[in-house]
Amino acid sequence: MEKDEQVRVLEDLIKINSVNGNEEEVAKYLQQLFDRHGIKAKIDLFGDHRANLIADFGSGDDVFGVTGHMDTVATGDENKWQHGPFTPVRDGDRLYGRGSADMKSGLAAEAIALIELHDTDALPAGHVRFIATAGEEYGTPGANRLEAAGVAKDLVGLLVGEPTSGNVVYAHSGSMNYRVSSTGKSVHSSQPENGVNAIDALVDFCVKERDLFNDAPVDPYLGTVKHSVTVINGGDQVNTIPDAAALKGNIRPTKTFNNDQVIERLNRAISEVNQEGKGQLSLELIHNFRPVASDPSGKFVQRALQATQRAYQAVSNHSTPELKTINGATDASVFVKHNQELPVIVLGADDWNIAHQINEYTTISSYLATIKAYREIIQHYFD
Repeated sequence: MEKDEQVRVLEDLIKINSVNGNEEEVAKYLQQLFDRHGIKAKIDLFGDHRANLIADFGSGDDVFGVTGHMDTVATGDENKWQHGPFTPVRDGDRLYGRGSADMKSGLAAEAIALIELHDTDALPAGHVRFIATAGEEYGTPGANRLEAAGVAKDLVGLLVGEPTSGNVVYAHSGSMNYRVSSTGKSVHSSQPENGVNAIDALVDFCVKERDLFNDAPVDPYLGTVKHSVTVINGGDQVNTIPDAAALKGNIRPTKTFNNDQVIERLNRAISEVNQEGKGQLSLELIHNFRPVASDPSGKFVQRALQATQRAYQAVSNHSTPELKTINGATDASVFVKHNQELPVIVLGADDWNIAHQINEYTTISSYLATIKAYREIIQHYFD
């Protein structure tokens, strides 16, 4: 494709409002784009205008996966946008619009790279699968649906197109959202000894939570387990002992101290509080995403780094891409569920820090460079 056509594909995707849903329209656009080049892509419809899309290239038992999500986060106050969030606007090297960075730039770049390799008979001598998912921004229903259907069972490597400014992210933490509910006994506040204050048990849990992972081993790539209690609610009348209270927290498991170990530690703390009799606590997992990590000195990571460094040489005033780790999670956390040693990299255009912001943008130069990097990575994956 010519550069203007490559940018127009991204602009067309930005125009589609896929805030936390409506991936069906994005999937249909991509299906039609592939179809114009003689490539068959299958749409997996579910729910209310929700959809995944799969396209397979080549053949073989071992599959290299290329994935991205079609949804975006909410726009926030649209009056604060310099331009409408679904009206893509070019301003110099910047292209503004919701999803321009996270991650319709990566999604478009992956599709274009595969189309160009297909059209020039340059696809690798192997099996490549393009996986576009629904709902990554909240709950990952699309990735979970595909994983349950076996879409990841034959993957031997995975490229995730989230925005990284051309850097190669070879490891990211998991993400676990949980709720702890406390049940007590309500009485008038003049007789607290006759009731059980549900807040007391939550306070005791919070005190334990502060030091709960102090002795967890430090991961060589991802560092310490990050954890916080972030929401707490209890009571609704000042002169009544509350019989119910709840909190929510977030934890970032690592490969060295994984999700199962985190859950065991949470349950132990809850059991200790319950034994003290200050209300009864129960644990509920809201989201449970696993960490991913690849060998930074391995062939997959090093070849990807070389490819993106070559592609970004032409981008003026851009730092040389490097190897990175992050504490965010991606759809890869779902796709490694039954193969936790699956090699994964995250690589995309500008810029993770711009994602989810008012006046979100990507740079056109980084987007075009990312297409080049993807082409090289895919073409030579099976070499």
